[in-house]
Amino acid sequence: MARKFPKVAKTARGTPKKYVRGSNNKRKTENEIASTAKKYKAGTLTKSQMDAIVKKRVASGKKKR
Repeated sequence: MARKFPKVAKTARGTPKKYVRGSNNKRKTENEIASTAKKYKAGTLTKSQMDAIVKKRVASGKKKR
């Protein structure tokens, strides 16, 4: 029997809203999430690329002072 997951609110492009909620530039974040998922599924995502993506995601949510 397949597992069932609850429905979540999504953006127009299909990304869960929770993933882009704290971002300063939501469209850019959404594009980055989609491209990362594509690379991951293809098996071409390297450790250094993932480290750079994580760093960028953290910076995207921080407030500039």
